[in-house]
Amino acid sequence: MFLVKSKAVAMMALMRCLSGLIEFTAAMLMFRYDSVEKAMKINAALALIGPAVMVAVTSIGLISLSSKGFSLYRFIIIAAGVALIFVGVGRGK
Repeated sequence: MFLVKSKAVAMMALMRCLSGLIEFTAAMLMFRYDSVEKAMKINAALALIGPAVMVAVTSIGLISLSSKGFSLYRFIIIAAGVALIFVGVGRGK
């Protein structure tokens, strides 16, 4: 199906697939329980999983890039971008 040469890319993609499976399972549980209160609890659990997966996938990518001689400046720019995503999401009104 797919030929992946990089182990880092394979790990990043597999983590995203696992995250998608968790999201899909949560949606099915919401349908099954058919309760707004339970759906909110399930959604709250997903709110913890999403950012954790994003940080893990970004970390794998950064570790892979570090072995290729990535400059410190680029790491700082990427880290600032990830931080800004979290700040932007946290500032919703």
